[in-house]
Amino acid sequence: MRIKKTMPGPDEIVCLYEITRAIHESLDLRKSLNKALDLLSEHLGISRSSITLLNPDTSEIYIEVAHGISTREKSRGRYKLGEGITGRVIESGRPMAVPHIDDEPLFLDKTGARSRIDKSKISFVCVPIKDGRKVIGALSVDRVFEGSLTLDEDVRLLTIISSLIAQKASLLEKINREKDQLREENILLKRELNKKYSFTNIIGNSHKMQEVFYLIVQVAKSNANVLLLGESGTGKELVANAIHYNSLRTNKPLVKVNCAALPANLIEAELFGHEKGAFTGADRLQFGKFERANGGTIFLDEIGSLAQESQGKLLRVLQEKELERLGGTKTIKVNIRLIAATNQDLAGAVEAGAFREDLFYRLNVYPIYLPALREREADILLLADYFFEKYSKDYNKDIRRISTPAIESLTQYHWPGNVRELENCMERAVLLCDDQVIHSYHLPPTLQTAKDTGTQQSQSFEEAVERFERELLIDALKSSRGNMRQAAISLKTTERVFGYKVKKYVIQPKHYK
Repeated sequence: MRIKKTMPGPDEIVCLYEITRAIHESLDLRKSLNKALDLLSEHLGISRSSITLLNPDTSEIYIEVAHGISTREKSRGRYKLGEGITGRVIESGRPMAVPHIDDEPLFLDKTGARSRIDKSKISFVCVPIKDGRKVIGALSVDRVFEGSLTLDEDVRLLTIISSLIAQKASLLEKINREKDQLREENILLKRELNKKYSFTNIIGNSHKMQEVFYLIVQVAKSNANVLLLGESGTGKELVANAIHYNSLRTNKPLVKVNCAALPANLIEAELFGHEKGAFTGADRLQFGKFERANGGTIFLDEIGSLAQESQGKLLRVLQEKELERLGGTKTIKVNIRLIAATNQDLAGAVEAGAFREDLFYRLNVYPIYLPALREREADILLLADYFFEKYSKDYNKDIRRISTPAIESLTQYHWPGNVRELENCMERAVLLCDDQVIHSYHLPPTLQTAKDTGTQQSQSFEEAVERFERELLIDALKSSRGNMRQAAISLKTTERVFGYKVKKYVIQPKHYK
């Protein structure tokens, strides 16, 4: 289409001036573009107008802002590149003017905004919005047909306006694209979290752990408060994660608080928040952990260390689902699920008067006891294998297995620090290991008996050497799956010498096939 170049009229000059001012007076991009369309209607009598943007990743065109088109109609206005008039304009980068939309097959009216009007009297003008040479969207308007000359003037004016709004539209398109990317990344992260914190990732095949898994599955989809009991290091936080990320609140926050780590004079401010000026140093409003967890889950670890005054306020939140910030008078409603954990005997603390009985019964709706590692001996090797594989990967080491004497040391130890101590132990062993096998001397001294370390006075040098030789032979047979020849080669000795040693220490190679 050839555009006749004429000077803008007085009304158009005023319109252009006000649009320019509206675009630059607000940092709100969407507000600026909406104002520009409102000014088009006010000064030029345009009934409907819209700014569409192109998503370069999907090649989909959508209405970003509009005048005279409802929100529902806007949502229906989506086009593919090259589809309809808008799609053609954005694809070609050239404007189009349609005198009568009812005679134009390319006019699709996907929004349905013209379904109740006489289309024979409506013209449609669409011009591209360009960021440099790249077309990023289109500006389109409806108006009553007043002749071909008027359409040419409309194309000229809208082309000028599109250049004015191009920068704002370009910024808005980039922001929308980044939001879409963040939304997709957020979805992927949530999927990874759900996978990471699935209760199936809690390691354990023992009977007691199977009972724990059953209890987690039963309570996860409910809103019941959960009390996790057990010694330090048994995995209470891991279970709290599993319950939250497999619950109906998985898309809401999980806020964790270690009650024992907070000073008594600050714990209420941390849990319930505080108003500005509530105490010395409170120079601003602070939301508490309960407000941050609203709609989701709050995990209170070491809840037995809460002072009795704080226990009373916690009880109110659990009963009434409301709280007041420190120094405030406004009542704030909260919807949270509580998971509490303790390594203390809360029932005994209630009897001693150190813990509120009414709070204990409010917490003890669904108790889950996590067994100590010494109570689940069948899981020790399972956990050890998991941790040494994890840290072998983290530290880029090619470690294949744990030696038999090291396994004996692991299974005979009483593990006062539970799973946490075992994890630290295996990380240390991986760091110290310089071959493909973790030996007993890679383990911490606390796991090594006098026999392991060779400190028994009754053990001679010859006995220590024989013990070391036997361990090497067994490790080699395990690696070769009982193949004597391969085992001998791995130890850089002859098959005859290897066979002699195997016979000397009464080792059965067939046991390692």
